[in-house]
Amino acid sequence: MRTSILAANWKMQKTVSEAVRFLEAFLPLVADADAVEVVIAPPFTALGRCGEELEGSNVKLASQNVNNEEKGAFTGEIAPAMLRDVGCSYAIVGHSERRALYGETDAFIAKKAGALLAAGLLPIVCVGELLDERESNRTFDVIGRQLAGSLAEVPVERASEVVIAYEPVWAIGTGKTATPEIAQEVHAFIREKLGEAFGSAGKDMRIQYGGSVKPENVYDLMAKPDIDGALVGGASLDPDSFAKIVQFEKQGVAQ
Repeated sequence: MRTSILAANWKMQKTVSEAVRFLEAFLPLVADADAVEVVIAPPFTALGRCGEELEGSNVKLASQNVNNEEKGAFTGEIAPAMLRDVGCSYAIVGHSERRALYGETDAFIAKKAGALLAAGLLPIVCVGELLDERESNRTFDVIGRQLAGSLAEVPVERASEVVIAYEPVWAIGTGKTATPEIAQEVHAFIREKLGEAFGSAGKDMRIQYGGSVKPENVYDLMAKPDIDGALVGGASLDPDSFAKIVQFEKQGVAQ
């Protein structure tokens, strides 16, 4: 059975002191959240301090990005071993903002995912379509191409360690959310493609939904059979809000 994974992507927000204050408030709220996996992805400057704060807790640390090279003359870049050194377990690769704003290709993302696995870290590989791609009925073509390209360097025997995050670009930070039915339709397609690529391991790969996830909609999303978690942006910046998302099963009880 797949364990749900709820990950906070803070993007370019929170200083070190703000990150520490968040964790001081957040960790007691989710101390009993043992049925799910909780991940925090702060900015690079806060990784080391957050790693110290999270040590011994039930919350894991992630980076928002990584370079595929081990070391060298790559100004401004971060290697997988550097992330592991500060306590990271995960790293996000292929986020739509990296693809759109910085021109990252599927091939580059694949190299990052492979490098993370080789270094003992777990990739969260993002895929998702633009609004015009959805409106022109190209969602499955786009997602299929991104999956094939971005997972090209993932060995079959390591596939189950990789997390996929489906993030419809039109729903990120817009307040728009794919309905649970729309999200499930794409997640089911992703599951099918993972099975074609990795065989039985595809059934064990977790697929998150990302796109304006909030306490108010997380339960209905998570109730769908192929939605195994959430990659949360804005709603993860407040400790109470993200704690409610982590405790999504309680949201269902309240409905």
